[in-house]
Amino acid sequence: MAQTSKHFSQHNALTMWDHDPAVATALVTSPDGGTTQRWVDMALYEHFAVAALATIFGGASGITLLEIVAATDTSGTSIAQIVTSGAIDADAIGDWAMVECNAEQVRAVAVTNSTELRYVAARITCSDVGDEAVVAYIATSPKQAAADLTAATTIS
Repeated sequence: MAQTSKHFSQHNALTMWDHDPAVATALVTSPDGGTTQRWVDMALYEHFAVAALATIFGGASGITLLEIVAATDTSGTSIAQIVTSGAIDADAIGDWAMVECNAEQVRAVAVTNSTELRYVAARITCSDVGDEAVVAYIATSPKQAAADLTAATTIS
């Protein structure tokens, strides 16, 4: 009898992204300098975590701040900070940081800002325009059961 190997993927949505900001300022996860932003709909999940791994240094250090931000739409309207790593010094390839939040934290910030925040993303500050990172998004506790929240393989 065959055993199922789908345990994590039925309860968690894991996506991984290239972050190539081309700026030395805070930017939502993007492979192309902010043109394409990576957002997760928190109306579908209860928890969200993000990890960012320094992969390329353009200068002396890489990631200096990792945040989870929320917005009213996937264009980044009304961005508000939900959590922050605080200052970090990812000064070697392979250094990484992680932050997480839950839907209640997003709702609380929305109330404080008198807005309806729904989408979350990682916002990463790098020290140099040549810095790059790999970013993992993990959305957990789906509000509706679904099979294969995480694709086994993604090739584009």
